[in-house]
Amino acid sequence: MTTQSTTALLAEFPPVSQDDWRKLVEAELKGAPFDKKMFTATHEGITLKPIYRREDVANLPHVNSLPGFAPFVRGANASGYVKESWDVSQEIAVASPTEFNFAARNSISRGLNALNMVLDRATRNGLDPDWAAAEDVGFGGLSIASLDDLNRALDGVDLEQMSLFVRSGASALPFAALLIALAKKRKKSLARLHGCIEMDPLGVIAHEGKLPQSFEGAYREMAALTEWAAKNAPQLQTICVHSRAWHEAGGSAVQELAYTLATGVEYLRQLAKLGLGVNIAAPRIRFAVTVGTSFFLEIAKLRALRMLWSRAVAAAGGDETAQKISLHVRTSQWNKSVVDPYNNMLRTTVEAFAGVLGGCDSMQVGAFDEVLRTPDDFSLRIARNTQLVLQKECELNHVVDPAGGAWYVENATAEIAARAWALFQEVEKAGGMEAVMRAGVAQKSVAETAAKRIKAVTSRRDSIVGVNQYANPKEKPLEVVATDARAFHKRRAQQVASHRTALEDEDSQTVLNWLAKVIGLTGADLFGVSVEAVSAGATLGEITRALRINDTPSEPITPVCITRAAKPIEGLRAAMNRRADGPAKVFLCNMGTLKEHKARADFSRGFFSVGGYDVVSPAGFKTPEDAVAAFAKSGADIAVLCSVDDNYPALVPALTAGIRSHKPGATIVLAGYPAEQIETHKQAGVDEFIHIRADVLEVLSRIHERLGIR
Repeated sequence: MTTQSTTALLAEFPPVSQDDWRKLVEAELKGAPFDKKMFTATHEGITLKPIYRREDVANLPHVNSLPGFAPFVRGANASGYVKESWDVSQEIAVASPTEFNFAARNSISRGLNALNMVLDRATRNGLDPDWAAAEDVGFGGLSIASLDDLNRALDGVDLEQMSLFVRSGASALPFAALLIALAKKRKKSLARLHGCIEMDPLGVIAHEGKLPQSFEGAYREMAALTEWAAKNAPQLQTICVHSRAWHEAGGSAVQELAYTLATGVEYLRQLAKLGLGVNIAAPRIRFAVTVGTSFFLEIAKLRALRMLWSRAVAAAGGDETAQKISLHVRTSQWNKSVVDPYNNMLRTTVEAFAGVLGGCDSMQVGAFDEVLRTPDDFSLRIARNTQLVLQKECELNHVVDPAGGAWYVENATAEIAARAWALFQEVEKAGGMEAVMRAGVAQKSVAETAAKRIKAVTSRRDSIVGVNQYANPKEKPLEVVATDARAFHKRRAQQVASHRTALEDEDSQTVLNWLAKVIGLTGADLFGVSVEAVSAGATLGEITRALRINDTPSEPITPVCITRAAKPIEGLRAAMNRRADGPAKVFLCNMGTLKEHKARADFSRGFFSVGGYDVVSPAGFKTPEDAVAAFAKSGADIAVLCSVDDNYPALVPALTAGIRSHKPGATIVLAGYPAEQIETHKQAGVDEFIHIRADVLEVLSRIHERLGIR
């Protein structure tokens, strides 16, 4: 078809103007206000338009950028996933080295190509099991104390082929010494080691409130490990900036990005003071970003972070290579539920899809049951296969930045980036991330956002399917297997003690000599000596003691409160499940014709199902006497009056009087909120009103209390 004929054809279909579209929408809204119905306010302070047009991105400079070029908003690699796909990672939070090895090898044989080791609290704090509190050993992950432990955990794992991501908290150097000693023992090339031994002191103190060493000591360890890695293991990263604390505490995407960016910049600043320039430090940093279910905004968040990190590194004097971000994505726990937990599979699928479209380099999809128990083989397999389906079946690696150019996504990317950069600048003006956290500013800001988000859930403006909407009160909860933490602690303490006593006197003296050399050293030499000490038989805890012999723990701060949006409502369900007599019964007094009562009867059933109540909804009653008689036979504790507002003045007095005559302590609820009638109905005996604006948590908590449910 020629250009002329194409033009003639298009002339037959003239473009529709924005005004024409708006008139059509307003007609469909039937008088409802356009601005109120068609625009959506987000927790980021961004107002989403109902439709985006070319002019919305006309002045955005990043739109014309290409993948592989600064500011890398469209990806750090020019070929995207076409040449090499993202790493399929999976957290294996198993306490025993032997059990970890079994789970790891099983997962690797089924598609995993990046091993994500989550260490227990004792190991992250640099403590051997016999020096740690019982509750810290095995808590949240893998217990590692010696080279033998790590050898068992990674038995059969090729250190040159497998990416290792190790959640080591503030104790990356002691763990890295174990890993490098193991690689040398196996005669592996250090230049081929890849992954990240994740040191993140600001991230640790954000959600734990304390560090096992001072910040000065932490940065000394970070610099020593980073300098050594840059010289000897150039593919091994040593620092990880986690956004988890801010995301899982309920922060907005803007807060999450700003505080994450400020943390990364703080690490660059501190390493520069210790002699490591930005072009050495920046490539050693990995970002681990948590992604939620606000699909398009999460894509925009990841794209915005790449752009902001490029800008920050450039401002610090970094070259274009240093400006590229290494981006790991992890699915959220904030929006996951203990009740109706299989819905979590759907949530993580949406989050994983957003992570891929946002351009992650590696990904961890959480198991659907991870918020209430240690994931089993089934849940891990489903989580792992979520990524494999996206990778192998959906063909997402055949196109570069598929979200790029979409007016909505590009506009959201720019707006999130601008707001996050402004907040980041406030943090910098206040003295940096540590100063802002010590002042409690960041924690308070995120807590305020979280309170608004939880309020939106409890008032059901924001939905969590299966929790505050479409709840199933008859579901059977998943079984949680109890573990004996003290028995595990005792076993691990004995293993470490046996390791120490097994050393000959001469070997023990060699260990002591190497540990003595650790004290006072700095830079790459410090890490090199630590590796020699481990090779001689030193434990992780012994290395840590030598490192920090002249150091003291940091001053504690108030941490963020990591929680889940569903947790308050889940508390209602849990309390009902513990009730000795079973779920409390709710009887719907459906009055009048089906048309008159059905809408509010359906609403009432859904409302009370949220709290785990047993709802009885009979056919409509013609008279109050019939409804009262049926209520008396039901044995219910709660009666809900369901009809239209016009019928209530005549019905309510008779119904409340009749119900009270049969059960004086009954709770009487009216479905709806007829504003002019409220006081009259209260005087007649109505205890509660449920309606679309009611806070389900507040109302059901009061009813729980009346029934003695704690």
